[in-house]
Amino acid sequence: MTSSSPRRPSPLAPEIADRLKRSADGLLPAIAQQYDTGEVLMLGWMDDEALHRTLTTGRCTYWSRSRREYWVKGDTSGHFQWVKSVALDCDADTVLVKVDQVGAACHTGARTCFDADVLLAESTDGTARTDGTGTGTPGADQ
Repeated sequence: MTSSSPRRPSPLAPEIADRLKRSADGLLPAIAQQYDTGEVLMLGWMDDEALHRTLTTGRCTYWSRSRREYWVKGDTSGHFQWVKSVALDCDADTVLVKVDQVGAACHTGARTCFDADVLLAESTDGTARTDGTGTGTPGADQ
């Protein structure tokens, strides 16, 4: 099981806090997306405090499950995420944060965390293709 974030009364407005569907650890997945291009940059985790900080500071704050502490994107790397908007999905169990990303979003130094291991991609003719490990047909039995 993953480390849990600290438990405390929610700093969020009750109309927001009451809607959230958190994991057993009190966390929500938070998808960071470049606001003007739609590029998906990374996935992090937020508890109520991290979401509150993100909403009130205009900078993305996440909960590190491995270090068991809050981290603000860019404080150590200089690769800031300036918040443009924050939305809940229809189930209120995932947060979408549209940001203006400065520098790399991924801890590896890449622009996005989702460009190194493509499992299925559209070819230039519009058909699905894979790297040879699958059928290349979405939803097909293998």
